[in-house]
Amino acid sequence: MVLKLKDVTLIREKKQILKNINWEAKKGEHWAVLGLNGAGKTTLLNLLCGYYYPSKGEVEVLGKKFGRYDLRELRRELGFVSSSLQEKLYVNETTLEVVLSGFFATIGLFDVPGEMEAEKAKLLLKKFKLEKLVSSKYQTLSQGEKQKVLIARALINNPQLLILDEPAAGLDLLAREELLADVDSLCREENGPTVIFVTHHPEEIVAGITHVLFLKNGVVYAAGPKNEVLTSELLTDFYDLPVKIERQEGRYWLKVIKNLDK
Repeated sequence: MVLKLKDVTLIREKKQILKNINWEAKKGEHWAVLGLNGAGKTTLLNLLCGYYYPSKGEVEVLGKKFGRYDLRELRRELGFVSSSLQEKLYVNETTLEVVLSGFFATIGLFDVPGEMEAEKAKLLLKKFKLEKLVSSKYQTLSQGEKQKVLIARALINNPQLLILDEPAAGLDLLAREELLADVDSLCREENGPTVIFVTHHPEEIVAGITHVLFLKNGVVYAAGPKNEVLTSELLTDFYDLPVKIERQEGRYWLKVIKNLDK
């Protein structure tokens, strides 16, 4: 079991953000978490990473049960990519230094890595076709390149779980499709990490994603194998909007149906 949430409720500042969340993800499964703004997606990710503690219920990640394990150590076994992390990175860091900082789970590089660490970082950058940008300042990269660098950083310690918080947000069409192709490849790696991919958009759910969790107003609306839950009927109810979803080459494309009553 990669993660298990049982009857989890989270209250912050007297506001209930997550309610009675039940969710299990097993090795070999890759999940998309789908929801609108304010659904609680980022809060759920922060909970999985141990930045929040449940107000009620049980959380277990990578076999580590919250309350019985040092969550700081758990974070070293996870890879986490978010736009908030991108905003915190120092202006003067090079691409290589950003990736190397993943070894130490720090924002900024405060330790001196060895040759083996540097070589591994360079191989990861090559994996994402960024080898020519090793010495470039991180802040000079395109948005798509920055996201790939952060994914390389997250992979540097060979995590068992890779969490991607809306990695395609703000990307143009070409950069988005390049990034999604990389995510799809990660999902297909034989010994790769379990991927949790958070998005607003069903069309970003690549073929390698096996399951989908729908989160609405802090509640699990539906969860299961993507071919079972990505239906026009369920999505119409989920969005409170008449929609139709079509599958093409392993991807799902959403279309809003014109409301004939208006």
